[in-house]
Amino acid sequence: MSKWILWVFLTLLTGSPFLSLGLIVLIVFVADRFTWQVLPSPVRLLKRFQRAGELASTILTNPHERRARHELADIRVEQRRYAEAVDILKPNLEAGDEDVDTLYLLGVAYLGAGDAQRGELLLDEAAKLDPGHKLGGIDLERGRFRLKRGDVAGAVEALGRYCQVRHGTVEGRYLLAKALAQAGQGAEAKQMRDQAWTEYVAAPRFQRRRERKWAWRARPSRPLMYAAALALVLGLLGSLLPQFGMTPEVRGPGGRYGTYGAPPSASGGEEYLGE
Repeated sequence: MSKWILWVFLTLLTGSPFLSLGLIVLIVFVADRFTWQVLPSPVRLLKRFQRAGELASTILTNPHERRARHELADIRVEQRRYAEAVDILKPNLEAGDEDVDTLYLLGVAYLGAGDAQRGELLLDEAAKLDPGHKLGGIDLERGRFRLKRGDVAGAVEALGRYCQVRHGTVEGRYLLAKALAQAGQGAEAKQMRDQAWTEYVAAPRFQRRRERKWAWRARPSRPLMYAAALALVLGLLGSLLPQFGMTPEVRGPGGRYGTYGAPPSASGGEEYLGE
């Protein structure tokens, strides 16, 4: 709603709806960069895209380059192209790479691709090598994908362990609250959402930037308040426009001046002189 009001306001100023749409995109992006930083960085996305192309070329030239395969699979998992990540990383496992990083990344890729059995098995093997890998990240991914496929009890178990290891996690507490709500434990879910917001408020700035989207999901009233305030400001500005004459020019069926505002024709002027 607030973006629609902003679009109307900018259209009144510029007279071009397409230019106004472009300005809205620019304003939202710039405001996000200097405030919330929720939107992904286009510079980082571009660099990751270029790096993926370089790694793909390396693998095409040398299919046995395991480091390139691991890095490219990590990029594909980040892009949620899980099936492609499995195809890229599986040769590393077949070649004997059974380190915790490979087992963890391939397990996540299998879970994302829909093969829960192989994914869980690989994460179990990774946990045997290093139970605290990525500060409990194994349980976070277990819980995330269990929740996604409807295994609520398993999600509560895994996410509960993760929150015990990562006391300041906002993402883990939000996902655990979601799992508890689906399990019918509404009071516990509400308490977990409140804890997620408390952890977010107490976190240092760099961590708040990373956890902000999860905090807003835990307490969606906060971004709605920002949107309502923005809509109110834009509404007030829109109501003041007519007082300064900043209203769109009305073009009637007769052109710029309309039917009643058309300038006198040459023949009409001759008739007036003749009288």
